[in-house]
Amino acid sequence: MKFTAKKTAIAAVVAANMFALPNIALAQQDDANEAEAKDVELILVTGSFVRRSENFESPSPLAVVDSVSIDAIGAKNIADITQTLTINTGAENNPDAFTQNATAGTSNINLRGLGVASTLVLLNSRRQVVNAQQTNEGLNFVDTSSLVPMIAIDRVEIIKDGASALYGSDAVAGVVNFITKRNYDGVKITADYQDGAHGDNSEYILQGLWGASSDRGNVMAAISYTDRSPLFLSDRRLSRPQDDSSNLGNPGSYFGVPGIPAGVPVIDPTGCAEFGGNANIAATVPYPGFGSLDLGTCQFDFGPGYSYVPEESRINAYVKSNYELTDTITWVTEFGLARNRAERGGAPSFPNLRGPIVPATHPDNPFGTAVQFLGRAEGNGFEADPANTESETFRFNTALTGEMDNGFWEISYTNAKNEFLFRVEDVLNTEFNLALSGFGGANCDPSSPAAVAGQGPCEYFNPFATSFTTSPNSQYVIDSFSADQVIDSEAKLQVLEGFASFDVFEMDGGFAGLAVGLQYREEELSQDYDQLSNQDSFSFVIGNPDFSDSLDVWAAFAEMALPVNDQLDIQLALRYENYGGSIGDTVDPKLAFNYRFTDDFSLRGSISTSFRAPSIFMRNGGATSLQQLTDPVVGGNAFAAVRTAGNTELTPEESTAYNFGFSFEPIDDLSVEIDYWNFEFEDLIIQESAQALLNSNPTDTSRIVRAGDPLTGPVLQVNNTYVNASSLETNGLDIVSSYKIETEVGTFTPNLSATYILAYDLNDPQAGQIDGAGRRNFTNIGVSSPELRANLGLTWTNDIYSANLFARYVSSYDDDQNCSDGTIRTGSCGNLGLKEIDSHVTYDAQFNVDLGALLNTETNYLLTVGGINLTDENPPQVFTNSGFDSKVHDPRGRQLYVRLAVEF
Repeated sequence: MKFTAKKTAIAAVVAANMFALPNIALAQQDDANEAEAKDVELILVTGSFVRRSENFESPSPLAVVDSVSIDAIGAKNIADITQTLTINTGAENNPDAFTQNATAGTSNINLRGLGVASTLVLLNSRRQVVNAQQTNEGLNFVDTSSLVPMIAIDRVEIIKDGASALYGSDAVAGVVNFITKRNYDGVKITADYQDGAHGDNSEYILQGLWGASSDRGNVMAAISYTDRSPLFLSDRRLSRPQDDSSNLGNPGSYFGVPGIPAGVPVIDPTGCAEFGGNANIAATVPYPGFGSLDLGTCQFDFGPGYSYVPEESRINAYVKSNYELTDTITWVTEFGLARNRAERGGAPSFPNLRGPIVPATHPDNPFGTAVQFLGRAEGNGFEADPANTESETFRFNTALTGEMDNGFWEISYTNAKNEFLFRVEDVLNTEFNLALSGFGGANCDPSSPAAVAGQGPCEYFNPFATSFTTSPNSQYVIDSFSADQVIDSEAKLQVLEGFASFDVFEMDGGFAGLAVGLQYREEELSQDYDQLSNQDSFSFVIGNPDFSDSLDVWAAFAEMALPVNDQLDIQLALRYENYGGSIGDTVDPKLAFNYRFTDDFSLRGSISTSFRAPSIFMRNGGATSLQQLTDPVVGGNAFAAVRTAGNTELTPEESTAYNFGFSFEPIDDLSVEIDYWNFEFEDLIIQESAQALLNSNPTDTSRIVRAGDPLTGPVLQVNNTYVNASSLETNGLDIVSSYKIETEVGTFTPNLSATYILAYDLNDPQAGQIDGAGRRNFTNIGVSSPELRANLGLTWTNDIYSANLFARYVSSYDDDQNCSDGTIRTGSCGNLGLKEIDSHVTYDAQFNVDLGALLNTETNYLLTVGGINLTDENPPQVFTNSGFDSKVHDPRGRQLYVRLAVEF
């Protein structure tokens, strides 16, 4: 596939407007001039299976980002590209334990804030296997960090309206197609180093690209290696201690103290604040033997051990070959392999949610009676235990493409697999209780008649603050109740598809094209938990049964391209998909048009329906995630377990999308594009919001698990599932504009790209009707949705030099977790209103020099220096875990980088 002059010019305008980058207009104009000198070719672009002539303009809103643009923003990985897109809302590219509990080291795309599983991600127009480990919301997504080495990418094409009529399920919000270089011949090596302003956070990336051509084919290979050092909350504390505090600490609190009302916790009388805890005292009461007791909890600040950025290493390799078997048949084969490792920080140990009992016989029990421990095994003064992820992705694709007299055909087969291993340490419930009873230790056999509590190989674990002074715990007893939860997940994908595209009849604007095709795909997902997890042995992550299931999908599709006349192009598409079983089948159409009133003004519009089936995990899986929740009963934040079970009764979600826009060039070199988009969902598949469940019925004992009193005690766990919500509707405007100014000192191009969300209306099963635009949506099923995101830039090019300076703006939005006075929202904030999350502006800059041309060498050397967030702006503070909104803002602060690219 090649861009012709017309299409290349369109791509240049869109890319420049989206990213405010240097070299774009100049580089694309050179491509355009070169294309004009060649024979006209038909082209195949994302969003169509019919090749079009050079005067074709896509009726769907299409954004194109080329390799020059990617280099110019200083992108080290694909997440660096997508997070600058104003149309990308709520993606999870800044991993931490609170938003990406088990998916550290991954990245994804979330067009329009409709979910990371609602954007179809393609590589060279082929489907990709999803990540085997799901998000906290139970969504399996394509991990873009495992896709392909950045150096091999030629461009990214993005369809910004619904595309299920062409590509099927998962394309409800649009399509992002990563397209690799074609017929590359030569060698290219790049080295990047980036250093952050805080902590030891830095990264370096080495990449290589090689390609060779013959008379009948080409082979290309690419490899990349990334090493990233972590950034901990202790390096740059954005949160307040209370934002990262748990009521379950060590020192801890106790239920069941005689004379104290049931369900009321008593802070450890042997110590709290003096050992690093925060005494959250509700009342102080006189008590015999102690003088007085403090009622409340000894809170633990777990924040410093967690990481904003995990420690990561990545190896990504890719090989592509094409060979002309005959003059009309070409064979293309691709191999891809990615190996990612990540380690994120954590707490010394998780809260114990099982309510362990300290017996009256415990030698350090100051109460003289059995009490229930509200805390964790290790807290203040202990090293944090990390969580580790290992991801390996393999992809293979082979395809035959043949030319016909009036068209072409293609048959392809894809086989891909992702293996994902997640490992985290937790406390074993039975072994911990044995240790509290004096039978702790690997060599202690409590069933033996010779076993005596606290003697020989059998030891007590001391949960009281005296463990910091007179009665310390041995590592021997701690090791006896500590173990790793291991989740070994695997996702597989096989796709066999074929289609043919050909001319059918002539119209005033050219030949009408027809494409028809068939597709079969098989998706498999399995999760193998360790044996202890199968037995629900852990005290916080609890456990889960293994599961394995598959999904077979048959599809047939057709598309017609109708060049009615020189002014009007119409696209018609229809796709049938059959999932079988209770999911059933669907037929989804699409109608789109482009009308050129003049050479300077054109209108485009589209309307389509979409269908997204419930995933294998949502129907059959289950998981426990860690989330911060606001407890309306206790009146504070709680770091609790959210245990989600699959729902086999789910039905598919359906949606309708339409887009209407125009392109306008009022004067030479000034372009303006505006699109209005609208998505309407019914039966939306969502994970029930744990916060919404708490808010709607905080004393529902079937859903809410509390410590001590089941109605009034601190929340430990929320049980939820997946449901079909009523509806979601979102709409807004995309605006892109650029103006090229030629001067004696170079070419200047000011440009703008912006997305304004007009509505993000939710009908949440628990939270009710929600106006989610301009809101964080913490208490419902939505994602953070600032109303306005904009990039304003200025690029400059002059011979061998180029530079850019641009500002990225995110508007303020409301935090529905907190009231405006900073207090936690447990109901309505009344006249106070919600707390506002401040607007945010960051400034990036880059300078490039062609050293090869400067030094007059045969080898090309390009030196790049740049900075991201040059003024080191803090992300707006949010009173939540980690202190910022990880789905909107970047916690790293200023990042300076240098890149040297050598090509010969």
